[in-house]
Amino acid sequence: MANTHPKPGSKASAKPTSRDAMKVGPKIRRLRREQSLSQAALADILGVSASYLNLIEHNRRKVTVPLLMKLSDYFDIPVDQLAEEEEGRLYSDVMEALSDPLFDDYDIRNTDVRDLVEVSPESARALLRVCDAYQTTLTDARSLAASASDDPDGRMSLGGLLGGIGASTLSASDIVSDFIQANSNYFQDLEDEADRVRREIGIVGGSARSLNTLVDYLRQAHDVRVNFIEPPADPKASPPITRRFHPQQKLLEVNQRLSGASRAFQMSHQIALLSAGSVIDMLLMEAGLKEGPPRTLGRIALANYLAAALLLPYEAFLGSARDCRYDIELLQHRWRAGFEQICHRLTTLNKPTDRGIPLHMLRVDLAGNISKRFTLSGLPIPRHGGACSRWNIYSAFLNPGQIQAQVSSLPDGTSYFCIARTIIKGGIGFGAQRNVLSIGMGCDVRYAKDIVYADALDLTHTDRFSGIGVACRICERMDCTQRAFPPVHLRYDIEENVRGPSPYTAPGWPHHHERPGGTR
Repeated sequence: MANTHPKPGSKASAKPTSRDAMKVGPKIRRLRREQSLSQAALADILGVSASYLNLIEHNRRKVTVPLLMKLSDYFDIPVDQLAEEEEGRLYSDVMEALSDPLFDDYDIRNTDVRDLVEVSPESARALLRVCDAYQTTLTDARSLAASASDDPDGRMSLGGLLGGIGASTLSASDIVSDFIQANSNYFQDLEDEADRVRREIGIVGGSARSLNTLVDYLRQAHDVRVNFIEPPADPKASPPITRRFHPQQKLLEVNQRLSGASRAFQMSHQIALLSAGSVIDMLLMEAGLKEGPPRTLGRIALANYLAAALLLPYEAFLGSARDCRYDIELLQHRWRAGFEQICHRLTTLNKPTDRGIPLHMLRVDLAGNISKRFTLSGLPIPRHGGACSRWNIYSAFLNPGQIQAQVSSLPDGTSYFCIARTIIKGGIGFGAQRNVLSIGMGCDVRYAKDIVYADALDLTHTDRFSGIGVACRICERMDCTQRAFPPVHLRYDIEENVRGPSPYTAPGWPHHHERPGGTR
């Protein structure tokens, strides 16, 4: 494959098409605020009225191609990055939502979904919110039904059962995930706060990565004492905690058995809340995250972001990543951080004037549940349930602790380079409960040459790339030996006299055809 694509942060040479002139209002607003520009100032630069720019930023007007070019020139961002993925991610999420068996009786075509996303993206987001709420309520109802079946004496009231529906934070986590995605996992305000706090810590005396220095800073700057505590002898009687803060006593307790990197991160998380809590609240308020679970989860997510930015300074860390070609284990050694910490920080290197490689990241457990997801690479990651079983994030469980590399293609021809590795979370010592997770990270294949793990792979013969999908019910690969469900967008016949690897695959396949009017 010829290396004709621009490097991250370089200008794209290709002119935008009409398809590029999509609604990218939130991204324009974020870029403007990052440069401390008023709407009037940017409107004057672009040669439009402030009221027209306001409509664009609120997705009430589409960005024309000439205006898109002006924005690309001014912010020094390639057109394909300025207009990228916003519409594609929404389309993918709506497609996944409509793959639910609830919609099996409707001939919803892919063109219908595309039209909805292009013509009325807010309606598409509203539909997505309803589907998210349905999934949350369904999960809650099943959990409560299981609880009721374990309550033979009937002590749980009907009101208690119904009151619990919708009380989970699943939908809140989706809201926070969408908020982070909308900001490309980059928050200049938090980077600035991390720089400020790091200078203050330096005045206290020492590196922000030093446990003693962090302890001293908490005491001197916030009058907070830190106790490293041993977990309880009987974890069943009293579950161990990672971190607990007592505001009245001004006492921070951190689990003594955490690694040094984890203890530093937990203290940095508390520093973020104490030193930049007002900034975090401002960002969440501007984004419209409501009080309750969404706001609380948002505070945790942004405090984690700031903690990572404090321990892994943007410019120095990005320079290290480029120097060692994104060798995660080498970055762990240089920065004394955990595997997941390094992966997560790599996904935040999206400063408009100095970007790293646009990456995706996800985390799954042994049951296939996705507990963390973010994508700038373009790879669609399912909102609910598991992803395609051909992704190497699942095969990584077969080789614990080893980095697995994969070059793969979706049915539409887009190709990705991905790595995955398992991590173990939990206590230390005999009998301690541990959780095995798999972390996956990757990029568009055009950037693979800049990552050390791709050196031994063939990046030129696309026909040899592993064929993957997003999820079974919206995948077109009818010859897949790991298909678990039939596709919702294709009509097919199940042949009782022929048995292949699954009822939906068989020798001589396909016995299927598209739904009338096109595929969904």
